[in-house]
Amino acid sequence: MKGKVLSLMMVSAMALGLLAGCGGGSKETSAPETQAPAAESGADSQDAGAADTAAASTEAATEPEASGEVKTVNVAFMPNYASLWAVATADEKGYFAEEGIEVNLVQFQDGPTEIAAMESGSIDVAYIGPGAHTLAIQGNVDVFCFQQLGNADSVVGLASHGVESLEDLAGKKVGYSSGTSSETILRRALTSVGLTMEDIEAYDMDISNMISAMVSGSLDACAPWSPSTNTILAEMGDDAKVMCTNVSFSDEAADCASWVCIPSYAEENKDTLVSFTKALYKAMDYGSQEANYDEVAGYVAKACGTAKESALEQTSDGAWLDSATLLGYVEDGTIEGYYATQEANFVADGKLTEEEGQTPVSDFVLFDIMKEAGN
Repeated sequence: MKGKVLSLMMVSAMALGLLAGCGGGSKETSAPETQAPAAESGADSQDAGAADTAAASTEAATEPEASGEVKTVNVAFMPNYASLWAVATADEKGYFAEEGIEVNLVQFQDGPTEIAAMESGSIDVAYIGPGAHTLAIQGNVDVFCFQQLGNADSVVGLASHGVESLEDLAGKKVGYSSGTSSETILRRALTSVGLTMEDIEAYDMDISNMISAMVSGSLDACAPWSPSTNTILAEMGDDAKVMCTNVSFSDEAADCASWVCIPSYAEENKDTLVSFTKALYKAMDYGSQEANYDEVAGYVAKACGTAKESALEQTSDGAWLDSATLLGYVEDGTIEGYYATQEANFVADGKLTEEEGQTPVSDFVLFDIMKEAGN
């Protein structure tokens, strides 16, 4: 990869004890034995040492760009195909270089910690999944490019623990990651069968420990995202049952994934965001073609340090758009409708207050960046 890849394991000390569940009334209880000592989680959780490593690059990246100089942008990603398909392609095929940008790709495990890193100044832009969009609506970040509707989340149960349907979750130990798409799909799944977070033993934990807790049998079910879902299925075989995915609720939900930055960065670096988005558009035009999935999976695997086969298994995790389709959706209001639906879902799920849910989409989505990048 032409840009530098920094491995930033932001969640190694995340709390694995049972938390009360964000916005819900899930009960407190002792954590499964596989869980590690607690540390800060959610939007306030970050690895200070790793963040400092990227901070020096960020300081240079945010200085005014002289004519002809390369602009360095520190980019947060999550280790999956949905996060990387466009940005890794743009890097590997030289689309960022064509726009005068060099990227430092920095790995995180979830959106809230990415946003915390942007607020600290160690990251400039980040890809976030559906769950972290509550922080965009609340004003912590601005969306400057829609990436795709996701289908990477799921709820998985263990048949040996008596969990083969969503109804079976009642009274069971269920792992999830608060403030992320994991919590979003879990709450949606519970609601669909008349249950709430109070009806389960909810364990708030990092995604990697969710896998080990399922394998060890400390959990009865969990709400992972790709590729962790595939890892659990591979480890547990027929014992693991996928009970729902995003598509299960496609008639009522829009799970937007986006590129974001903090508002002050958007104000001071509009030209950089336009250039960054132009490069993404070129990559989307290439990566959205099924004939190129194998090549793009290679770029994703390289960024993650995993086998290409694992990346190929994730090529159905989203609805990949080309730039013409995206721009058409911006013009006809489709994209605005997606974010409005997502916002309404957050209110219905108790993730946002009624007042927060009245925030106009144009307050947190920078449609002007998307349009200008398409000119």
